[in-house]
Amino acid sequence: MNKAEAISSQLITELQSLGLRLEDAESGIGVRRGGAGPSDHKAVTIGGKTIMVPIATAGAINSPFVADHPDTQGGSVIRLNGKNIASIAFPRQPRFYGLQTADGVPYSHIATLHAADVLATTVLQSCIRYSNRKKSCQFCAIGQSLDAGRTILRKTPEQLAEVARAAVELDGVKHMVITTGTPNLTDRGAAILCESALAVKAAVDLPIQGQCEPPDDDVWFKRMKAAGIDSLGMHLEAVTPEVRNRIMPGKAGVPLERYMDAFDAAVSVFGRGEVSTYILAGLGDTVEAILSVSKQLIDKGVYPFVVPFIPITGTPLAHYPSPDPRFMQDILQPLGAMLKQAGLRSADMKAGCAKCGACSALSSYEA
Repeated sequence: MNKAEAISSQLITELQSLGLRLEDAESGIGVRRGGAGPSDHKAVTIGGKTIMVPIATAGAINSPFVADHPDTQGGSVIRLNGKNIASIAFPRQPRFYGLQTADGVPYSHIATLHAADVLATTVLQSCIRYSNRKKSCQFCAIGQSLDAGRTILRKTPEQLAEVARAAVELDGVKHMVITTGTPNLTDRGAAILCESALAVKAAVDLPIQGQCEPPDDDVWFKRMKAAGIDSLGMHLEAVTPEVRNRIMPGKAGVPLERYMDAFDAAVSVFGRGEVSTYILAGLGDTVEAILSVSKQLIDKGVYPFVVPFIPITGTPLAHYPSPDPRFMQDILQPLGAMLKQAGLRSADMKAGCAKCGACSALSSYEA
């Protein structure tokens, strides 16, 4: 990694941990608030890479990084202690957002653009655990965008296909993420992913990552692959039993041992490097624990996508601190080296969050 790359990696790491303050909070820059995925964030392009940066979080209010009001082309600069340190750009709103279905549902309520070229949707905007905060994932905001009227409860396969085609044709989308709230304790959403992927692939040639908890039967991996899902994400979030039980008591009912077995079964179907898992750093797992589990995953051919935990407004962890940038660097630097040595590169994936890489600086450490 040369000096310029090191500076860029460090800046991205710091921005994603500390957030970014907008000089003009009413500037009209769209911010995703609530919902699944990177919420209370804004896409920012820096050094040719589009990343997701916390802007509407409690921590971002005190960030040392400040962005000027964007010019007419979306360009701006980041200032630190009154000095300009980087030129950035805020991507324009995608054109497909201006469309709606025949029955009047805005396309943006069905799927959204993440980073620069990723279409993402939560096909079922509910979860069997969400209504019980004693059982739900304490960081989850899956119901917020639904309550605010910015999405719909269930996206039909036909709606997903229609929006995916438009996103490719109008905005050059390169791959798609289809995730879901957990609807049951059997297939855990795999069936919904199958019908969704089948419809999208019939409409447009677009690589798809599906995301769900490990289903109860490994046969679902072959079914998802046959339906057109190219990559699979099964997200651990936390890597030690103590943290899992505290942060996501319901989801922790699926033990780590089941995840590890499911990873093996999924890799045998999707292939090495096409299975990944989200790990949220900063919830209580130590650097050593995250790196140890990541090593196990890499040995299995699974990509551990480690991202800084960012609290979302309105959740039980809204005021939980984000991890210190140094903590993130202590994970991402050795992890990037481990991935490089193993030949697991995010850029080689067909689709998904790790391929997009916008929510973590990890890909910049792979070099």
